[in-house]
Amino acid sequence: MTDLLIRNAALVATVDADRRELAGGWVAITDGLVSGVGASTDPEPVAARLIDADGCLVTPGLINSHHHLFQNLTRAYTPMTSAPLFGWLQALYPLWTAAIDEEAEFLAAWIGLVELALSGCTTSTDHHYLHPPRAGDLLGAEISAAQDLGMRFHPTYGSMSLSVKDGGLPPDDAVRDEDDILAESECHVARHHDRSHGSMVQIALAPCSPFSVSTDLMIRSAELAERLDVRLHTHLAENSEDDEFAIASFGMRPVDYYEHCGWMTDRTWGAHVVMPNPDEVARLGSANVGIAHCPSSNMILSSGIAPVVDMHHAGCHVGIGCDGSSSADSASLWQEARLSMLQGKLKSGASAMTARLALEIATRGGAGCLGRVGELGELSVGAVGDVAVWKMDGPIFAGVLDDPIEGWLRCGPTAAWHTIVAGVPVVENGLPVSPKLEQMLVDHRAAARRFQPS
Repeated sequence: MTDLLIRNAALVATVDADRRELAGGWVAITDGLVSGVGASTDPEPVAARLIDADGCLVTPGLINSHHHLFQNLTRAYTPMTSAPLFGWLQALYPLWTAAIDEEAEFLAAWIGLVELALSGCTTSTDHHYLHPPRAGDLLGAEISAAQDLGMRFHPTYGSMSLSVKDGGLPPDDAVRDEDDILAESECHVARHHDRSHGSMVQIALAPCSPFSVSTDLMIRSAELAERLDVRLHTHLAENSEDDEFAIASFGMRPVDYYEHCGWMTDRTWGAHVVMPNPDEVARLGSANVGIAHCPSSNMILSSGIAPVVDMHHAGCHVGIGCDGSSSADSASLWQEARLSMLQGKLKSGASAMTARLALEIATRGGAGCLGRVGELGELSVGAVGDVAVWKMDGPIFAGVLDDPIEGWLRCGPTAAWHTIVAGVPVVENGLPVSPKLEQMLVDHRAAARRFQPS
């Protein structure tokens, strides 16, 4: 007997290797993995629990490939809402560094992951690069939050080692010694990284950016990731300031620097990648580098529109990222997928970016960034039992008769009706399953006041 059967869907969009779309479809989950997928004409297994998806679109759970969860403690903070990237970071670093601790990190991660789950997200990364020595085990705190909620989590042990006095952007008390960073990286991988199929926690290494770590740390991090067989992540080619900094500091453009440091491999994924030229797009694609596309953040910080369609067709694993709440403010994977569709049409032509391609980027593309294609981001036998069920009723979907996938992303805003991780609901009937939400919001508000001077 299967554990859970999601049945009677208007359409199941499997996003599998064959991109099957199954009218009247069903998905069976056993022991946390997909044990069967079928159309209305295929016999259904007997199940211990049923979810009736009548009239709903069923998709793989969405994957968030870039975030800074702690930043929801300074969400839409007024003094910081109109600066471009470098000035924005220099203004916020001191506030974050002074107040961050394990309690704040746990609360920020818990609330941020609930918000993501409400948008149909089942797996999230987190690029946490701020580790003041006095702050405690921040990576462990956010992993505990994900485990409490039942979310699949890919946090990165991020790092900053160049302060203002060294030619970087962060203040002195925000950076760490590079030997300590590498030692801590190895310890966190040993403590938390689960390589098994269907694992709930995996760790990546993530020097923050070319303007906050040294070339030596970039190179040594790549070597360590190779030795430990884990993924690598950083910010890459974010905007014109990033271009200017790389040329002035290294005598080369950001993508050239990325390759110079040994990062041009299929082990890595970069965040934003707004400014690559056509030759760089081709090189990134040839190396199967992953790309975390963050459309809201790229607009809020006036960074530009990334050439997502070109990078996807070049061979990059393009995923979707919400980025930190202080720059994107809303942690909705549905919204980011919709914006990626709209920006793709604007950048590459109306027919070049469709809702199906945006759905693929938000699922299979994210799995590619995390090195888990065939395991995450699709509904196929043996893949993880991570599913989003989307109601397609009410005024916002009136008239959507021909194509539920286009309707799902073109209409809205919308949120997931059910979000299921490893066969277990995290969101049910549009609401978080956890009974802790109201108290967590109270505690989060108290923590946020410590980050925002009145």
